[in-house]
Amino acid sequence: MFSRDKWEEIIESLSANWFRTFMTAFGVLWGIFILVILLAAGKGLENGIKQGFSGMATNSMFMWTQNTSKSYKGMPKGRHYNFKIGDVQAIKDNVNGLRFVSPRNQLGGFGGSNNVVRGLKSGAFNVYGDYPEIIKQQPMDVTSGRFLNYNDIKEKRKVAIIGEGVRNSLYDYDENALGTYIKINGVNFQVIGTYRKKSSGGGGNSEEDQKEIYVPFTSFSQAFNMGEVVGWMAITAKDDYSITSLKSDVFEVVKKRHDIHPEDDRAVGNFDLYQEFNKITGLFTALNFVAYFVGILVLVSGIIGISNIMLIIVKERTNEIGVRRALGASPNSIRGQVLMESIVLTIISGMAGIALATGVLWGINAMLDSMDSSEMMFLNPSVNLGVVVIALLILVVSGLLAGLIPAQNAIKIKPVDALRTE
Repeated sequence: MFSRDKWEEIIESLSANWFRTFMTAFGVLWGIFILVILLAAGKGLENGIKQGFSGMATNSMFMWTQNTSKSYKGMPKGRHYNFKIGDVQAIKDNVNGLRFVSPRNQLGGFGGSNNVVRGLKSGAFNVYGDYPEIIKQQPMDVTSGRFLNYNDIKEKRKVAIIGEGVRNSLYDYDENALGTYIKINGVNFQVIGTYRKKSSGGGGNSEEDQKEIYVPFTSFSQAFNMGEVVGWMAITAKDDYSITSLKSDVFEVVKKRHDIHPEDDRAVGNFDLYQEFNKITGLFTALNFVAYFVGILVLVSGIIGISNIMLIIVKERTNEIGVRRALGASPNSIRGQVLMESIVLTIISGMAGIALATGVLWGINAMLDSMDSSEMMFLNPSVNLGVVVIALLILVVSGLLAGLIPAQNAIKIKPVDALRTE
């Protein structure tokens, strides 16, 4: 516990040349400010990207067929093949750890153009033949009606779920789409629901994401003469498994069923969402490292400034130190006084930097709260309590380091030499 006299001495010493003290303290203030802002910015970017993945089964992959690149069992390379509906059950039976294996077919997009007509209005949209599980694998909010169910699959019902973009194109503003019919490539489907797709992978929630139509896989295959063909699959692993580690087993099943060379890695195309998500997570770790690295470097420059100013203060108070030593002050007392002044200056300037950063973040969050955040890749920039604690520890250590050399110089001054100094 320090006495009141010592605190008054610290205040008097630091305020003797307030402009010099302020400019010195600004270096530490700016270093802590930069550190907090950089960490908060990285967190804001992370929140925005993860919002884009919210609701999506990130432990998933999408798989499609490609031409073979190796000859096998008398069949030439470059051979084209198609997934079959039997492949889906074979994958489920032979690969442990899978949660969903959803076959999909598609009209539009890479499958070619298609026409969707309602009355006098028409448009070109992607149409997917799916199973009900797809809504658990891709983020989607049903805004009216319902989504597909297994009765639709079993009875091959010609029903459709349309996106809000499709509804806006084919219907009047106040018109109810439920129960109406749309014609897809000449086949009538009844609208039983509408949806709004969430942003996927932080890529935004554009109008094109809402211009899609979902129909039962079985009725799609029947209406558009797909037979047993499966265009591609969406596969999701259970929580205790990684789809990245399981996908080689999936490929092995497919290769055996379609007589593909076991070492033909180009015959089965895939997009591993889990692997890509982990890359993004690793990027955030790297960003935090860069934030700490840059912030601490800026802080070190401020600490050097405080150390220099403390050396000047010790030089200016040489006579005072000599008198105190002559009156019996111990070296530890002199060292403690200098270190205390350094720590107080560092902590005050550092806390001011944290307060300034907090104010800036509050303003940014207030601005973001007033905007539509559904399409943002930057959301709620903030730092947690642990970061504040780390910053405070950095400040204390910095204060000790900044005052250490000046304190050692102070106790090396001999009383007789100090009293002779003018």
